[in-house]
Amino acid sequence: MTRRCPDCHAVNRIPASRLAEPGRCGRCKATLPIETAPIEITDVAMFDAIVRDAPFPVLVDFWAEWCGPCRMVAPEVAAVAKAVTGRAIVLKVNTESVPQLAQRYRVQGIPNFAVFDGGKLVRQRAGAMRSAELLQFLDPARAA
Repeated sequence: MTRRCPDCHAVNRIPASRLAEPGRCGRCKATLPIETAPIEITDVAMFDAIVRDAPFPVLVDFWAEWCGPCRMVAPEVAAVAKAVTGRAIVLKVNTESVPQLAQRYRVQGIPNFAVFDGGKLVRQRAGAMRSAELLQFLDPARAA
């Protein structure tokens, strides 16, 4: 994972275990803010590292560009990512770009949401959800 410095624009590597924390730029030492948007997954290794090493629950949105409901829930997913900054991580997996993950988790309908905690899949559900439903799906105990 990388994060660009807002001051000097240097690209900084961020370990998956530190994604939900502010960092420090290796070049200018400025604070690197926590990412508040969903993280786009580009390959299986990136996904595996984040899910395995994340110190918080991980909400995954399996989607595709051609999917109308997926496009409709994208702002809801972005709102959840912003709301859980520092307490959870939100990932977006394009099933067309990374089909191996869709196959691994038997994604047959999209949008499909999954929650991982401690590196393990704890719940999964297909179908569009609003941000309040996604928050409850991510952490039923906290949302109750």
